[in-house]
Parts: sequence; structure tokens; C-alpha cells
Amino acid sequence: MNIYEAIRIDHDIQRELLDKLTQTKGDSKERAEIFNKLKKELDLHANAEERHFYKPLIPTDMMQEHARHGIAEHHEIDELIEQLEETEMDSSAWLKTAKDLKEKVEHHLEDEEHTFFQLSGKILTENQKEELATKYNAYMEAHR
Repeated sequence: MNIYEAIRIDHDIQRELLDKLTQTKGDSKERAEIFNKLKKELDLHANAEERHFYKPLIPTDMMQEHARHGIAEHHEIDELIEQLEETEMDSSAWLKTAKDLKEKVEHHLEDEEHTFFQLSGKILTENQKEELATKYNAYMEAHR
């Protein structure tokens, strides 16, 4: 497995949780459970990705700006999570913010999968891609 396959697996988990979350209603147990799972998944993924994918690419001229952009998007996602935590779950504002979060995360995932992966693939060797996947997966397993 390479780093791209490892990250895509987690991206699919995020997409599924976001779809489920935006279909929930009111201050329900289901909404709270899905939100908590999503929150943990996004935080864990961002930490693993920044350590075991972005960080090794930042020193390269071609990837530096892309890596910084990805990290900035992680922070924007964190801010939307904080907004959701501060909003009553049964308010219409909560669902609107959840939909904004879904849009932001999906945009970020598309950026990574269609731009970042291709560019970094020109820099990383096959061996490096596999090593990064091993480290990324180990981090995810240890913290999940």
C-alpha cells in the first residue's frame, strides 16, 4: 500500500460520515454520535496527514505552497467543527454549518486527490510512498 491508497481509505470514511451527518435531524443521539465520530476522524486524519505526508513534502519547492494550503484548510475545517460545537444541535444554523463543513471537507479531499497526489507523485519514490503509508497507518491505528 502506498500513501495515496492509505489516505483515500480515510477520505472515503470522512465522505460517508459527512453524508450521514447532513441527513440527521434535530438534537438526536444519532446526530451526536456521527458528529463525534466525524470530529475524531477529521482530527486524527489531519494530524497523521500533516506529519506523514505534508511535512516530508514542505522542503520541496514544488510542494511547499500546496502543503501549506492543505494545512490552512485543516485549520478552516477545525474552525467549522468549533462552530458546530458552540451551536445548538436542533437549530437550523447547526445543519447549515454542517453542510458548510461537508462542502469544505469535500473540496479539500478533491484538491488532495486531484492535484496534491499527482504533484507529490512526481517527487516521491515508490519506496518513499510505501514508507509514508506505513508510518501514516501506524499513527492512525495507534490513535483510533
